[in-house]
Amino acid sequence: MKQIIADIRYKQRFYQSQGFYTSFTRALSSDGTLAVLLYRLSAFFVTCKLSPLAWLTHKVNVFCTGCVIGVKAKFGSGFVLLHPIGVVINSKVKGGDNVVLESGVVIGDEKGKAPTLGDNIFVGSGAKIIGDISIGDNAKVGANAVVLKDVPANTTVVGIPAKEVVRKAP
Repeated sequence: MKQIIADIRYKQRFYQSQGFYTSFTRALSSDGTLAVLLYRLSAFFVTCKLSPLAWLTHKVNVFCTGCVIGVKAKFGSGFVLLHPIGVVINSKVKGGDNVVLESGVVIGDEKGKAPTLGDNIFVGSGAKIIGDISIGDNAKVGANAVVLKDVPANTTVVGIPAKEVVRKAP
């Protein structure tokens, strides 16, 4: 329950950082929260060795939200889906705290190995993160980027294949 509240609180703070005042109730009722709640519930059932309930909850999530999150995927507190439609996350994926995903994001494995996401990650709409790679803390992945190599901490990547954005000095 603590993790679910932390997810909603982080979503509230994320919206506020974008310039939108959002109450806890508004964050709770906003798009994507149901998908996270159902994912957390299915993950809880897995830890309790209640696989049939985990599978059922997973299927309800797919049907109701259009979002596929593997029941064994692990995310820390502050997991936020802004728009769940088309999000697909493999069961082997590990994510840290404060991971924010937009719609259409795919985080998948290749040859049995899946990505690891650090803390304070933002992934834009339609981005694909595939294979045995890591996304460093405080990284951002631009919309529709295809990430096939490690992303260092404090970096923004864009494009196909994803490349670091070079910032000009002021």
